[in-house]
Amino acid sequence: MIGRIPVLDVRPLVDCGRRPAKAVTGETFQVTATVFREGHDAVAANVVLRDPSGRPGPFTPMRELAPGTDRYGAEVAADAEGLWTYSVEAWSDPVATWRQHAQIKIPAGIDTALVLAEGAELYERAAAGVPKKDGREAVLAAVDALRDEARPAAARLAAALAPDARAALDRHPLRELVTSSSALPLLVERKRALYGSWYEMFPRSEGAVVADDGRPPVSGTLRTAAERLPAIAAMGFDVVYLPPVHPIGSTHRKGANNSLSAGPHDVGVPWAIGSAEGGHDALHPDLGTLEDFDRFVLAARSLRMEVALDFALQCSPDHPWVEKHPEWFHRRADGSIAYAENPPKKYQDIYPIAFDADMPGLVKETLRVLRFWMGHGVRIFRVDNPHTKPVVFWEKVIGEINRTDPDVVFLAEAFTRPAMMHTLAAVGFQQSYTYFTWRNTKAELTEYLTELSGDSAACMRPNFFVNTPDILHAYLQRGGRPAFEVRAVLAATMSPSWGVYAGYELCENTPLRQGSEEYLDSEKYQLRPRDWESAEREGRSIAPLITRLNRVRRRHPALQQLRDLTFHDVDNDQVIAYSKHSGRPGDPGSDVVLVVANLDPHHTQEATVSLDMPRLGLDWHESAPVRDELTGETYHWGRTNYVRLEPGITPAHILVLRPSPPIGGSPTS
Repeated sequence: MIGRIPVLDVRPLVDCGRRPAKAVTGETFQVTATVFREGHDAVAANVVLRDPSGRPGPFTPMRELAPGTDRYGAEVAADAEGLWTYSVEAWSDPVATWRQHAQIKIPAGIDTALVLAEGAELYERAAAGVPKKDGREAVLAAVDALRDEARPAAARLAAALAPDARAALDRHPLRELVTSSSALPLLVERKRALYGSWYEMFPRSEGAVVADDGRPPVSGTLRTAAERLPAIAAMGFDVVYLPPVHPIGSTHRKGANNSLSAGPHDVGVPWAIGSAEGGHDALHPDLGTLEDFDRFVLAARSLRMEVALDFALQCSPDHPWVEKHPEWFHRRADGSIAYAENPPKKYQDIYPIAFDADMPGLVKETLRVLRFWMGHGVRIFRVDNPHTKPVVFWEKVIGEINRTDPDVVFLAEAFTRPAMMHTLAAVGFQQSYTYFTWRNTKAELTEYLTELSGDSAACMRPNFFVNTPDILHAYLQRGGRPAFEVRAVLAATMSPSWGVYAGYELCENTPLRQGSEEYLDSEKYQLRPRDWESAEREGRSIAPLITRLNRVRRRHPALQQLRDLTFHDVDNDQVIAYSKHSGRPGDPGSDVVLVVANLDPHHTQEATVSLDMPRLGLDWHESAPVRDELTGETYHWGRTNYVRLEPGITPAHILVLRPSPPIGGSPTS
């Protein structure tokens, strides 16, 4: 039912309000609504946030977003975790209505005495709602002036419109016919649910020994992998993500480069989980003991990093579940279990799970496994292929985990149709992989980022991985080091969460074959130790650039936001420009970052960048000094600006409108 003052189409809105919109502590987001009334009287509105205990916070005034649209909006933020609500209150604003009429009638000499008398009565009534310490005397002074017949009418009106009286009534408006929208849920989570820099590594490769003389390879361990953690932390990463660390099956084990015939020394795919040594709650014996795992987690934590663990709900034919829970697998007509497929990919070493025969049992076991690893310090899970499991299953699992442990974060590895990706986010996943890897042109990036930072941001939080063990995009294969540099810049500045898979800093880009996105000699199938020190010493690593990007991200709140993205016009399709902000641009304490990048890894590009100055907190005619956080150089930019970006030399500008002291370290690799 429409209230006395219609309040319609309140956003953000997830699943018609049945599920909560999402934010993290301190994250600014916009609440909008359509507000109007009959006739010509003024209306106003504000946003009401209520914390998890139901206490209302300060009311946030809304403003009409564009004249004549009746669409109002306000920026709000919640300062604590938990389930909040937000609603929009609208009201008739008699003081604003009087001001409009008085400024027309009194100069025209129409009903002057009556208008002034009505104003005095209205202001006197409004003064009762203004605290004495917050401007009541200014409002009462306006009342006295409006009633002072010895003064000219224009002077009496001017006193009512005086800034101090006006400001007091703006802070404490006289509200009539107050109408509220329904309260909508808002789930506020910890900051890591939105922001972080991820590094994926295979522990078995760190410290591994692979000889050329036919001797069996020697796996790295969690102890040797821990030796790599300081270097990862030094690059500024917040999260170390480990693929499955469980025992690997031997039945139909894959060999090097996805070969169907494994040799006696092939180590198998970590996602083929389960053997006689155990299943999802066991650690591969080659990696060490659970005490070693605990030490690894503690070592990461001492370096201000969290450990994310892969959770892949599938198993090898040797997993204990196959014998203990036959009802969890689909049997074909001949009694066999079909292996997993994701055409054209085939996973002969993996059995998928069938959910409908015993979903309660699967939920219970999944909760047990997750809580087992939570007990060993894991608070982040990267979930493998969640889109191949029932959505309701994840709703039950994540809901139960977050009910008792709201700090646990789930990342959905769901490269699939948009409807499924958004629904997984709606039912609980805090983050999602995205199509970023396949968005490489300016048009593709602009369209996709506009979607992700718009209405989608109320529910789905992206994590921009530049590569994965499965995805080596042709752009990286053909673009070489400059392509790796610019994609790192884009991922680190476009999304509050981004990630790299080990080897990215070495610009590894050899595919299995032409047209394939698989790596040659993929680490999924074999040990792959790397000589990190030689690569850095010989200048083959872009780790210095990655380090600088992560330092810039930590320093600038604008790059830790999702919903604050603006694209700016550039007269060259190979050059992209966008800005991000934290706080209202132009206000004290706001942070504005402008990025201009060359998307062509092969050629130098020149362009004119035309800035939307108000979106940067500046007037159209203004200019401002800007500091490039990649090079340390300072420029003076206005509405139009010339840029020249050379691959391998200057892949991009990351410009800060309010220059800050230099950040230590090498400017680029």
